[in-house]
This record gives sequence, C-alpha cells and structure tokens, in this order.
Amino acid sequence: MTEQLDMTRAPPVLDIDPFAVENLRDPYPFYAALRDTAPVVFIPAHNMYAVGRYEETRTVMTDYARFTSEGGIGLSDIRKPGAWRTPSPITEVDPPRHTPIRGALTKVLSPIVIRRWREVFTEEAERQAEALPKNVDLDAVRDIVQPYVLKVFPDVLGIDMPREYFLPLGEMNFNQLGPNNDLTKRSVADSASILEKYATYFDRSSMIPGGLGEQIYAAEDRGDFAPGTGGVQVRTFLRAGVDTTISGIGWALYYLATNPDEWAKVKADPSLAKNAFEEAIRLSGPASCIFRTTVADMEFSGLHLKGDTKVGCFLGAASRDGRQFPEPDAFRVERESAGIHMALGAGAHICIGQNIARLEAECILSALVRRIDRIELTGTPAVHPINTLRTLETLPLRLVAH
Repeated sequence: MTEQLDMTRAPPVLDIDPFAVENLRDPYPFYAALRDTAPVVFIPAHNMYAVGRYEETRTVMTDYARFTSEGGIGLSDIRKPGAWRTPSPITEVDPPRHTPIRGALTKVLSPIVIRRWREVFTEEAERQAEALPKNVDLDAVRDIVQPYVLKVFPDVLGIDMPREYFLPLGEMNFNQLGPNNDLTKRSVADSASILEKYATYFDRSSMIPGGLGEQIYAAEDRGDFAPGTGGVQVRTFLRAGVDTTISGIGWALYYLATNPDEWAKVKADPSLAKNAFEEAIRLSGPASCIFRTTVADMEFSGLHLKGDTKVGCFLGAASRDGRQFPEPDAFRVERESAGIHMALGAGAHICIGQNIARLEAECILSALVRRIDRIELTGTPAVHPINTLRTLETLPLRLVAH
C-alpha cells in the first residue's frame, strides 16, 4: 500500500530533453512546461528530477541537508564510477566543510580589493568604448564583450595563459556540467591540445605578482585551504568568471537594443546600467542549470522524491516565474531584482565572483551609454548551444552616435 501511494505521488514525467540543441537555443517553451507541470518533474532522458518554479528552485539550491552539492553540481555524480568530470573543492562541498573555504576566498575577494579593481576596469572600458566604431554594423560579442572581459578578468586573476584558450575551456566546463552528449564530447576533443599543458598555467610559479591567483596561494600557505588545492581554486575562478560574464553583458546589450524605451532610461540615468545587467541575467541567466542530489527519500512540495537522485535546478525558469516576478518576461531596468533573481544561485554556494561580474558589466555599459545615443539590432542574434550556459554566439548591432 505504501509503495502504491508513493507512486501516485511521484513527480509527473516531463518527456522533454532540456539539453537537446533546439531547447538550448530556445529554452523558454521548456521552462514554461517545467513550471506549469508541477513543482518537481521527472525527466526520463537523464534519470533526473527538475525544478523551475521559484520557491522550489531556491529551496533545492539552499537546503544542503536534503539536497547536497557533494555529488557534484553537474549531472554526473562525481562520487561514482563513470563520472566525466573532476570535483571542485569549493562548489562541491557542503557546510560545514564548505564554510571556512568560502570564508577564505571571500577574504581574498574583499570589497576593498574589488574597489581597487574598479579603476582598472573603468580605464579599460573607457579605452575600448572610445575605440569602437560608431554608426556601422558590428558583432557585439566579438567586438565589444569578449575583448573587454578577456582583457580585464585574466589581468586581475593574474594568470599568464593565452587568451584564446579561455573560451574553449569554459565551453568544455559548462558542457561537462550537463550530460555526456555530443556537445560535451566535441568540446573535450576541441580542447585536447590545450589540456595537455592546462595545469601548468595554474602552478604557483605561473602566477603573476599582485594578481588574485597569487593571493589564493598565499591563503593556502596560511592554512586557509587544504595543501595542494590553491591551483584548483584559481581554476574555479577562471571557469566561472569569464564565460558567465561575457554571457551576461552580451544579453544586457541585446535587451537594451530591443527595448529602446528602457535604453532611454539608462541614457538619462547611467546608474541604471547596474539594474540593466541584473534584468538581463534574470531573463537570460548565464548558468542555466545547476544540479543537486537528493540525500534520501523525502516528501517535497507534496511529492515523493527518491534519494540519491540528481535534481536539475533550472535557474532561468525560476527567474521568469510569474509567482515571484510581475511581468516576468519583460525587461524593466527600474526593477529591483538583485539578490532576488536566481541567475547567480542562492545560499551558501551563491556565485562568489558575482561582484566582479557586476563591476565589469557596470563599467563597460556605463562607458557605452556615455558615448552613444542608442543601440540598434541589425540582424538576428545566434545563441551558442552549451549544455548549462546560455550565451550568445553573435549579436549584430549598430552603435548610433550623432
């Protein structure tokens, strides 16, 4: 009788593959089906549960006693044979073990440190914005966003790795967080030659003096991290700090171009550039899906979940949940959604580099706002399909200046 009751209360099946290329390019029909079907659904294509409503997503992301990160934040369970990726010493440990590591990294990334970086980011943003061609067609991803982020972030991170390596490595990482499908296999193959010497770029001897990497190694020397994990901590910042920021700034430019009334508000009040970035990542969150694993059988939102099963948290679906956000699909630069939307995660594992990304975005968007009158979309943008990263491949724009 108990087994029959559990079956009737099991999450309904949603027979959609969220990692199919067509759904990666346009996830919004899947997001709507995910929210509308039930608080939790079961996706048989990957033997996983999925959540997309705001409250359930936030709970799964924050309640580590029931939904652990230690099985990995990707679909592969890193504790089991056959895992296709290695664990992170910061994102894939739960409190209380996670707490001192997070505290040490937070100290390295103190507000004082980030304020010092503002001058560096602003100077480069002003230089690049001034040099951009006006009143001609360009690709904002290739001509604006990537050159800026690939300059300022590696500089403050303090690693001397060729800039052309950053994007393929990031793509591989975000593909590996999803299924071991053709996208993952192709990105691993494309990065094979880089991976042969990848680790050497994160050796202590390779850190540029004064950079964040050097400070992380100093924290390891103080005993803040386990011996031998400094390089892995540096790699964690690299993986998270480039692709997601490129994605967020790219989407901000897209939404400002397609919402001229909202652009006019930012033009009139450049301090709204920060809100524009928050709205962009709420609507098109860079990290589209993060996983947790059920610790044991449980009742959750009126449904019976089995233990030791992956739960995909679709952050982009949660951040467009009308139960939480009025006019959820609208881009509103006056909306105060920072700290509320799910684009940067939640709880103990909320994105540790979030203030760096926000600062980068504020600096480049503000520099553009001061120099141009409006942004026009001149073609159809293309989304780059990556399993757990929603990012633009191309964004044809014109920066109009009179």
